[in-house]
Amino acid sequence: MAKLRIGVIGLGKFGFRFGAALVQLGHEVVGVDSDPERVRQARHVFTQVYQAEAADKKALEQIGFAELNHVMVSVGDSIAASTMISMYLKEMGIPAVWVKAVNTDHEKLLRKIGVDEVIIPELMAAAQLANRLAIPGFIEYLPFDQEVALQEVAVKEWAGKSLRQINLTNRFSIQVIAVKKAGMKNFRFIPKADELLQAGDALVLIGPKDQLSNIKP
Repeated sequence: MAKLRIGVIGLGKFGFRFGAALVQLGHEVVGVDSDPERVRQARHVFTQVYQAEAADKKALEQIGFAELNHVMVSVGDSIAASTMISMYLKEMGIPAVWVKAVNTDHEKLLRKIGVDEVIIPELMAAAQLANRLAIPGFIEYLPFDQEVALQEVAVKEWAGKSLRQINLTNRFSIQVIAVKKAGMKNFRFIPKADELLQAGDALVLIGPKDQLSNIKP
């Protein structure tokens, strides 16, 4: 996996956790916030952290944000600030600008200025919870497509068959990305096509949500 250099503007709960997760995945993260306490906290986690006013375009340029390929904007409930910062980032030519929005009207405004991805955490969390209640084994949506999901299933009817024989890819556009054998604690990723399944094995599937709901493992 290629190492990315990613900017995070706004180091509140969401921005800090987003950046920290990227660091754990081995990427370089550059954080910016005007709050000295947030900067102090992130300094022990992020690759670089700056105390600056992100609504100042010159400050972003001096920090070197124009050289980044990805930036997440998470500046709390200030619609005006996040919109202005996002506009500056697009003017600077940053290829991927992601922004945390506070509501759907905010999302519409951000889309009009050309941001690449808008996240409304409350709506995402509500959808995840609803699907976990309604779809057995539902894990989560994938961030690039709300119709694509991960689901864990237990093998019953597929026992004694191989992944090649059940042929999920061609029949349902579903891929098996991990398998946990019955009685084992850990998953193994990218299982072999000719490996025989046993009753009680757990599989993690990725595919269209409507197709996942149709299969009977």
